[in-house]
Amino acid sequence: MNIIAVDDEPLALKDLVRAIRVVNPGCEPIGFPTSRAALAHAQDNPVDAAFLDIEMPGTNGLSLAKKLKDLQPDMHIVFVTSYEQYAVHAFALHATGYLLKPVNADDLVRELTFVYDHLPRGERSRVRIRTFGGFEVLVDGEPLAFKRSKTKELLALLVDRHGASVTAREACATLWEDAPCNASQRSYYQSLVADLRSAFAAARADEVVVKAWNSLAIDPSAVDCDSYRFLEGDPAAVNSYRGTYLPAYSWAELSTGTFRSRLR
Repeated sequence: MNIIAVDDEPLALKDLVRAIRVVNPGCEPIGFPTSRAALAHAQDNPVDAAFLDIEMPGTNGLSLAKKLKDLQPDMHIVFVTSYEQYAVHAFALHATGYLLKPVNADDLVRELTFVYDHLPRGERSRVRIRTFGGFEVLVDGEPLAFKRSKTKELLALLVDRHGASVTAREACATLWEDAPCNASQRSYYQSLVADLRSAFAAARADEVVVKAWNSLAIDPSAVDCDSYRFLEGDPAAVNSYRGTYLPAYSWAELSTGTFRSRLR
């Protein structure tokens, strides 16, 4: 998400920017000490959400919100103030949220989650994938069934690749830990691919698996995956991460390190 924060008090601005970074790792909010600077930025750059102090000299937060919405009507406005009496004015401007100083982390997560959930995007996928704390695949709320347990691991590998394709040799090397990729193993791998495609076809979700000659991948845009949303900065997904990612598969440890590093 592209986030800006505006506050004429340097310490308050610094604390707000830091708080947003803490609850939304990977996001780099930009802080502005004046309304003029924030408006100049918004004229040339997309902004998903603006956290605005209300009491500022010159153009206050309420006036700034109107001008920002004129520039970018879909921008979410969250007011941050020490004064509860401005709540009525905030709602009159159709603000997304209203936070009282000092900002509470739980309240900030709530507001950011609301913003993320209402960003323009395609219809939410019927296919939901959970990678944190275990591996689960649901289609229309029902678990996706495979004939072989190894098929589920193959799908986990494709999810981990985030749309990048794997060859038969690459998949075999990962699934069987560098065992020789002989004819018998390649034949078994092809049966896993057939099982995978059959399972999604039966669930009327053929678009998830992308198959070409000696190439297999998933289409990330066809699934709703917690780890993908984590990397996109969804606060709810970040909050759901408890240090484990695809724990049943040793080859996923490298990606686990990536998620942990984003929280530092």
